[in-house]
Amino acid sequence: MKAMKTIPVEQWHSLSESEALGLLESFPDRGLDSAVVEQRQAQYGPNRITRRKGTGSLLLFILQFHQPLIYILLASAAITSYLQEWVDAGVIFGVVIINAIIGFIQEFKAVAAIESLSRAMNSAATVLRGGVQLQVPDGELVPGDVVLLKSGDRVPADLRLLSVRELQINESALTGESLPIQKTSAALPLDTLLADRTNMAYASSLVTSGVATGAVVAIGDRTEIGRINELIASADILATPLTRKLARFSGLLLYIILGLSAITFFIGVLRGEKWLDMFMAVVALAVGAIPEGLPAAVTITLAIGVSKMAKRNAIIRKLPAVETLGSTTVICSDKTGTLTLNQMSVQEIAAGGDHFLLSGSGTAPEGSITHSEKLISPGEFPALSECLLAGLLCNDARLVRIEGQWSVEGDPTEAALPVSAGKSGLQRESAGQKHPRLDAIPFESEYQYMATLHGALEQKVVYLKGSVESLIGRCSTAMSGSGETIPLDPEAYVCQAEKMAKKGLRVLAFARLDLDYFAGELCHEDVAGGLTFLGLQGMIDPPRPEAVAAVQVCQAAGIRVKMITGDHAATAAAIARQIGLNGETDAAGELLTLTGRELAALDDAELLAAVERTAVFARVAPEQKLRLVEALQSNGNIVAMTGDGVNDAPALRQADIGVAMGITGTEVAKEAADMLLTDDNFSSIEAAVEEGRGVYDNLVKFITWTLPTNLGEGLVILAAVFAGVELPILPVQILWINMTTAVLLGLMLAFEPKEPGIMGRQPLDPRQPLLTRELVLRIGLVGFLLLLGSFGLFNWELHHGHSLAEARTCAANVFVCGELFYLFNCRSLRHSMRTLGFFSNHWLLGGVSIMILLQLLFTYLPAMNSAFGSRPIGLREWGLILTASFVIYIVIEVEKILWQRVSA
Repeated sequence: MKAMKTIPVEQWHSLSESEALGLLESFPDRGLDSAVVEQRQAQYGPNRITRRKGTGSLLLFILQFHQPLIYILLASAAITSYLQEWVDAGVIFGVVIINAIIGFIQEFKAVAAIESLSRAMNSAATVLRGGVQLQVPDGELVPGDVVLLKSGDRVPADLRLLSVRELQINESALTGESLPIQKTSAALPLDTLLADRTNMAYASSLVTSGVATGAVVAIGDRTEIGRINELIASADILATPLTRKLARFSGLLLYIILGLSAITFFIGVLRGEKWLDMFMAVVALAVGAIPEGLPAAVTITLAIGVSKMAKRNAIIRKLPAVETLGSTTVICSDKTGTLTLNQMSVQEIAAGGDHFLLSGSGTAPEGSITHSEKLISPGEFPALSECLLAGLLCNDARLVRIEGQWSVEGDPTEAALPVSAGKSGLQRESAGQKHPRLDAIPFESEYQYMATLHGALEQKVVYLKGSVESLIGRCSTAMSGSGETIPLDPEAYVCQAEKMAKKGLRVLAFARLDLDYFAGELCHEDVAGGLTFLGLQGMIDPPRPEAVAAVQVCQAAGIRVKMITGDHAATAAAIARQIGLNGETDAAGELLTLTGRELAALDDAELLAAVERTAVFARVAPEQKLRLVEALQSNGNIVAMTGDGVNDAPALRQADIGVAMGITGTEVAKEAADMLLTDDNFSSIEAAVEEGRGVYDNLVKFITWTLPTNLGEGLVILAAVFAGVELPILPVQILWINMTTAVLLGLMLAFEPKEPGIMGRQPLDPRQPLLTRELVLRIGLVGFLLLLGSFGLFNWELHHGHSLAEARTCAANVFVCGELFYLFNCRSLRHSMRTLGFFSNHWLLGGVSIMILLQLLFTYLPAMNSAFGSRPIGLREWGLILTASFVIYIVIEVEKILWQRVSA
């Protein structure tokens, strides 16, 4: 066993069976003895994925409070508690707790992917120990164990296959290859990619057919799936663009509030004011400047976005992902099932010297057949009809209709052939009655074809399907376009097959053999020669029509779409052409495509350049997907990554937003993702991006709306301190203004419908601040207008003999009414409200109505007068308040027009 330590896991495929067994000190007919098993169990431990020790639950919860904005809110809650405003303090503290709980749940779920990996490796295995077959828990396997595999088994560890018989393994969750892999036992070159290592069976993959024996070469964390576990654990969980911007903004706001509070306090003390009065002024300043409603607004706006996305087949697992989608600059999409239908479909047929195209996709036998761009009836082309009939009869797949929906039973490649035959009018039942099956030779990897015997009495025919290489050498004649038998031109069909393959099509050849008399069992010698070549059928997993449209919408919106797949390069490039992916092209005009082997040869600097110009990446390994995402992020991109397999989980977690498939996705992928697609459709990503942009717009609208109030309140307090007069608004009044308007006015912007042309814009530059220069100036302008209106009316009331309480009531109402009018400005940051329609947001109108009612109660209800220090005011005061507020609305509408002219 010492020698085994010198062999990296990645090299076992390059060893012969005897070399591998020699290093493992095991035997193909006996396996390991019990004493050796016990020794190795002690040496290597259990065959389990190690669960990494992460941050404890208590510390994870406490860390949710480690944010500048939360510091501000906690300070706000402490200040209001000091003022014995218990209701307001409770509300603010409740917001903090709710946000902490949401964040805790999100991060706690994020690490569940590793637990899913452990559950994926929890079954029983059949092994040879001491020459006896035993069923043992796969957790007890050790290197050197000889494992027996059969159809339906889940591979329990990484195995070097020793003997195989028609073994096919579905490795799609690990490699991204959409079809089961035909396995062999022969040694392979050392540089063979993971997806092409046909002599290996990897833990967690599924045996779909055949039997085999294999020697365990890696268990637990040393397996390929264990390496993916390491990648998941090492992938960084990145902050979203919004959370990064809010963190910077909150930090800046914290310093500004502390700085202004200190300046205000010391200036007041130097002017001879009492320390207690100055402390109350500083409290009022801090309470006024803190946007208490901002965290709640962010959470609720994102939650509304979650609800909207759910209606469009996108389930959000982590709230910030809503906004991240709107900021996405690159979407890295898997091919199979996301951009394509995950259903093989025949698209081209070559028969009788003619070339035919088939329309339609999916499992429904609906579509047409064209020749030279003209619709044709297959009966006019005997060779075509015979080629389709061969595909229908020499076939074990079935096409069934259940509750009006077509579905297939059997191998996906075979399933495409009854569908293509159905487009010509051929049906399995009628064809089977006319040509009953008598015998068959099943597909074997050694021969690469399948044959079926049909007929009645003495008239019999054998139909064959298989690879071009396996059939062309057995044929001596071909069927002409008119149905006559002519000498075969093998080079012509080989050339045609190569042309199809270059388009990414999987090509099957078809032949027949007429028998005048046949009474025995069909065997390989019976079809060794003398066949008549019928034609070729080329199939592919076609693009989803809605995905094609969605890709075009994304690219028009400035979002680059890149295909990252485990499939073959030719197939990936063909689908990319059909979808219309944008990217640099080579000298032949084809999209640049990089394979896993080519990626491995690039250093980090070369990769940074390659990921920007390349649109298609094929045959990539799990760590390469992760490396591609990291390279794109290093170039400043906001990356969305889709995936469904175990191999996608590290990249899903690393991406700014991971998107897992809800139908075909593995549990590991779903746990690592931020969003699930319930229909596995790329068009749902485009819809989610659109909703994400709308959510981001509404968040910016709320921030642009709420900050002038905080600025205005702070400026009013500063003005009062510098002027040496009474405070125009009390801390408790500021809290009333901030909390009620944030809920009833500002939050209604979360329901604002998306503005026209939202997908016609370029993505936001990730480096762009949360608020542009235009919006910062607007916030300052509105804050200054609120200062003028409230401070001016406050002093005007005192000058005309009104009480201090009445003057403060006027100042408070200026803020509320000014916010109300400004709210209609903020329904669109660039356009007039008239372009949106006054009644297009019913929630906003409802909130405005309730706010007006509450403000009347604030002004006239005695209980409210006692609680908030307000007093009733007259109609003249209301006229001045509404005039000042309307001026804000007019000024901002004019400012929008001026900005549009400047930017035009």
